[in-house]
Amino acid sequence: MINLNFNPVSSKKLYMQIYNQILSEIQSGSFKIGDKLPAERELCEMFGVSRAPIRQALSALELNGIIYSRQGEGVYVKSNQLATDQSFFKSISPEDIVEARMNIEPLIVQFAVQRATDEDIEELRSTIKQMEEETSSGVYVPETDEKLHAGIAKASHNDLFINIMADIINAMKQQEMWKFIRDRTVTRPDYREVNFKEHQLLIKAIEDRNEKEAVKIMTNHMQNLYDRYWNKD
Repeated sequence: MINLNFNPVSSKKLYMQIYNQILSEIQSGSFKIGDKLPAERELCEMFGVSRAPIRQALSALELNGIIYSRQGEGVYVKSNQLATDQSFFKSISPEDIVEARMNIEPLIVQFAVQRATDEDIEELRSTIKQMEEETSSGVYVPETDEKLHAGIAKASHNDLFINIMADIINAMKQQEMWKFIRDRTVTRPDYREVNFKEHQLLIKAIEDRNEKEAVKIMTNHMQNLYDRYWNKD
């Protein structure tokens, strides 16, 4: 019997909470490709909800290529990665990525300040601590940077912002030119420290519920990102 770590869900956006927890269990390896998920009735008991949000969550997982259903048999794991058109992400230029981030992320952080739960803030603290340790060790880990920005989007509790941020991160991963530019900037010791300090101030503003300051810091961080990438000789 698989030991699952599903948690009871609150009344807000039930199906998305269920969706995210099931997806997390699949991606962590609790379910392998080809494994059968618990029946609807069991999932209802695990999450403490009716069948409606369970069915919505399963439909969303199927739509995203994570699971598939066999009539009369149940639901099975098809993939542990969200279905995306990778060629689309590879075609997005680094300039487009930064331009989008400059305009979207200040808005995302505004909602994060308003809506972040204690759990959200604790996750952001943990990530910024990880970034601090990496910076002190003389390394820049892009996944930690991405995790922090994804965490801010998560704290906005807006599903569209969360998905947009995930798409932006995916686009950065697919873009070879982005990796080349990054290697010339934030991986360097002088930029690495500045990059950490900007993120540290940003998380502090979210903790303090200082919306104006958080938006200002994020706006400056995005502008500095642009300047570092394109205005550096």
